[in-house]
Amino acid sequence: MDQSVAIQETLAEGEYCVIAVQGVLCEGDSRQSRLLGLVRYRLEHGGQEHALFLYTHRRMAITGDDVSLDQIVPVSRDFTLEEVSPDGEFYIIGSDVTVQLDTAELSLVFQLPFGSQTRMFLHEVARACPGFDSATRDPEFLWLSRYKCAELELEMPTPRGCNSDLDTWPGYATIGGGGSNFDGLRPNGKGVPVDQSSRGQDKPESLQPRQNKSRSEITDMVRSSTITVSDKAHILSMQKFGLRDTIVKSHLLQKEEDYTYIQNFRFFVGTYNVNGQSPKECLRLWLSNGIQAPDVYCVGFQELDLSKEAFFFHDTPKEEEWFKAVSEGLHLDAKYAKVKLIRLVGIMLLLYVRQEHAAYISEVEAETVGTGIMGRMGNKGGVAIRFQFHNTSICIVNSHLAAHIEEYERRNQDYKDICSRMQFCQPDPSLPPLTISNHDVILWLGDLNYRIEELDVEKVKKLIEEKDFQTLYAYDQLKIQVAAKTVFEGFTEGELTFQPTYKYDTGSDDWDTSEKCRAPAWCDRILWKGKNITQLSYQSHMALKTSDHKPVSSVFDIGVRVINDELYRKTLEEIVRSLDKMENANIPSVSLSKREFCFQNVKYMQLKVESFTIHNGQVPCHFEFINKPDEESYCKQWLNANPSRGFLLPDSDIEIDLELFVNKTTATKLNSGEDKIEDILVLHLDRGKDYFLSVSGNYLPSCFGSPIHTLCYMREPILDLPLETISELLAYLAAYCFETQLVTRSLI
Repeated sequence: MDQSVAIQETLAEGEYCVIAVQGVLCEGDSRQSRLLGLVRYRLEHGGQEHALFLYTHRRMAITGDDVSLDQIVPVSRDFTLEEVSPDGEFYIIGSDVTVQLDTAELSLVFQLPFGSQTRMFLHEVARACPGFDSATRDPEFLWLSRYKCAELELEMPTPRGCNSDLDTWPGYATIGGGGSNFDGLRPNGKGVPVDQSSRGQDKPESLQPRQNKSRSEITDMVRSSTITVSDKAHILSMQKFGLRDTIVKSHLLQKEEDYTYIQNFRFFVGTYNVNGQSPKECLRLWLSNGIQAPDVYCVGFQELDLSKEAFFFHDTPKEEEWFKAVSEGLHLDAKYAKVKLIRLVGIMLLLYVRQEHAAYISEVEAETVGTGIMGRMGNKGGVAIRFQFHNTSICIVNSHLAAHIEEYERRNQDYKDICSRMQFCQPDPSLPPLTISNHDVILWLGDLNYRIEELDVEKVKKLIEEKDFQTLYAYDQLKIQVAAKTVFEGFTEGELTFQPTYKYDTGSDDWDTSEKCRAPAWCDRILWKGKNITQLSYQSHMALKTSDHKPVSSVFDIGVRVINDELYRKTLEEIVRSLDKMENANIPSVSLSKREFCFQNVKYMQLKVESFTIHNGQVPCHFEFINKPDEESYCKQWLNANPSRGFLLPDSDIEIDLELFVNKTTATKLNSGEDKIEDILVLHLDRGKDYFLSVSGNYLPSCFGSPIHTLCYMREPILDLPLETISELLAYLAAYCFETQLVTRSLI
């Protein structure tokens, strides 16, 4: 959702929110959600100034009432916002971005979500910076004076330490300085003051990730180099590919099998509806018991927090609790790095990879789709993470579909909405967004909520006690709907050899005996789509009793295309050579019957013509005589090519006449030797090369074009005089005339 709309409602006339991004302000161990908006103000003289407006918020910002202005940081000459790497952290493209904002008086650290929105935000901020050109006037930020404390006294008491002058306001940066501290007040006076005592202004010595509570704690939690950061160049770049690059990529894709080989990697996929509970048990029984250390972990939760606050507000402590519980439950035989965490209300998805594979993860994007109340809210819906692993694209989807046995059609529609609305931006913004189906491998997990129909509760329980899961599975709604091709078309699910995972009494393995008395069902499922996928296990974990659902896991061997560098280089060279050959074959080429032209004894007002023929090859082409650098015409005034441009069909000819004609305009310089019959013509072929034609000759001076007073000083015909003599005579007369004019003016 575009939260800049909410920011725009808080701004005055003439102020415009260019772009907004939701991030986390990191101060020591404190993590506070902030909405960052880049605000532009157009000045009367036509220029513009920018400032960063930082807002506190307790939920997704839909209107201006959802945000409270916290700080303003003018984008001045000393303003910088750049990506930083936390000390000792491992590099991987795709993780959340840590950026540091610095001015002369302020230093703040934020974590921004990896993705296209952050990429665009950083790009726009970089464009807004005034730079260091001394010719550009310094920003004055007079428009920010409306945010002075004096303006807010109408509705709120004056905050402690507030001065009337803008430059002496605590926390507000003077021109060239840091940010503005508003104690939680919005420009219109709304909001509640917040305690500033915990806010530090010192530059942090070590930047810690959002999920951390301490560095030692995260080191123990995720046995790796912890969360990794993305590459700044990758974030800021707006890569656009030319036609040739597109053709090369297309050919590489077609020849993928020539330079790649299939290598199996082990994926652990788990789903758990935790019913709003906090973790009470070790998750190792679910995540790592009795299996080899996976290469990739995909762990999804539903109903992470059932409180009303979780529905309306952005933050929930349950996210931190379950992240820590998962991190502690990962396999002990490997070191893992968290690639991405994405959450929509109670639906959360975590992605980890083994440390040695981190360098081969790229193009990570995460998106959410709400399908709950009014078809949009996040109490139901899905979250997804897509990424490139070696040369294979993978999409992981975690969904929580509509509840109740009779609502299977609503569940079907939820699935379709997630598929149609879940879109991922590509690194090249000119390309259309990717959908879930645009991936080589799709893993879909979650509480799909499909129930067992046409059987009463007692019959279901009896079949479960008899372990007759095959008979029970015949009445499973998901099986029926998939068979009817209404949902999950093309997906595969492993055999259900475990008893239904919902619904139990939370304190024992007995069936639920509450008044609702819902029939047990396989609500929690894992499906997949793609090639080279082998399911090694599909099971529930009955020992965990935190929720009325049981966690489900599946282990896969997934064949990923890995690039052989040597074969890739050879394939790329072959493609480039082939393209070069094709391009050369389609480059226009002509032959000229003559390239040097000599015009002898050129006379005044007498036309001379030299002709040559252009013979075209097998490619149609346009030809044209073009200007040489720093010249206004393709030839000198006394020369003309007829025709000077044209089109040639394959294997055709055209005759070009070079016409030389000296008139009174050009004769003077030729008589005096200031100009000569010398020129170079450039014949250019569109998409082809240039041909150079040399023109030379000699001009016979005459009285035409020569001044009368010059001719009066000649004792011989001008044609018989050496060119040097004519030049000296002209120079002498020019100097004499100049002196005569000076004497005449002095006498007057």
